[in-house]
Amino acid sequence: MASRRCPRQVDVALLAVAFVLISGLAAGPATAKQTNQVTVFWGRNKDEGSLREACDTGLYTTVIISFYSVFGHGRYWRGDLSGHQLSGVGADIKHCQSRGILVLLSIGGGGHDYSLPSSQSAADVADNLWNAHLGGRRRGVYRPFGDAAVSGIDFYIDNGEAADHYDELARRLARKGVRLTASPRCGCPDRRVDRALQTGLFERIHVRFYGDDKCSFKNGSTWGVVEEWNKWTARYPKTEVYLGLAAAESGVPDGAQGTIAVYLKYLYYLLLPEVQKARNYGGVMVWDRYEDKKTGYSGVVKGWA
Repeated sequence: MASRRCPRQVDVALLAVAFVLISGLAAGPATAKQTNQVTVFWGRNKDEGSLREACDTGLYTTVIISFYSVFGHGRYWRGDLSGHQLSGVGADIKHCQSRGILVLLSIGGGGHDYSLPSSQSAADVADNLWNAHLGGRRRGVYRPFGDAAVSGIDFYIDNGEAADHYDELARRLARKGVRLTASPRCGCPDRRVDRALQTGLFERIHVRFYGDDKCSFKNGSTWGVVEEWNKWTARYPKTEVYLGLAAAESGVPDGAQGTIAVYLKYLYYLLLPEVQKARNYGGVMVWDRYEDKKTGYSGVVKGWA
């Protein structure tokens, strides 16, 4: 009859496995190009804490406010941030910027209240973004964040047609010196933003390897992820490309205790060494602050990014 190990013996064995794994993780991939750049999306859940709190963690080099989600038909977003009080967000933006943290505003999202069906709509949205959230100060234009100005605009376009005029929006914003990033889905190219990205005006692309797409990185599977990553980095060689991951899909349980790194071995050993081979690898983007706070995901990933 096979002998049974007592609970204390099992605990010791698990600790030994964890020690071996963590020792390897601490060493770092031999050929990795690490930037320690971590971007996070904030604004999707009031229980994630304030923008200031996110910046004060020291985990993030960029925070993206999400989403400017109503535009294109003469109506514009008024500052709905999933229950967050707008009154303090402007001061928080300035606080984060004073710490050297980039604060972007992402347009689009999963809703259906936006589109850019014409050149005129692109011009109108560019005008509203400039005067409501950036450096413009036109009298009568509502500024949800007061006199605070975000550092740039991110394109997170999940709805609309490929023929929508996001390339024209990008050109109009770029002419005013606005910094531009995009967060496309992982299948390359993303038809909704490809024309915009082809302008060459975007300094960063955060590719979303999460959600329902076949190229999403879930439960340790890298099937299709590296192939699509290589397409993105090759298609936009002059643009920094970030690996976008979801804390909720990382395998780290909510409120995990002890060493979280043991849950992320596939990310560390299989995926990061491959994506960090790219010359234009920029860092890691995490969706989103709420799940990141619950899991402690970025606390580990920042050291590997």
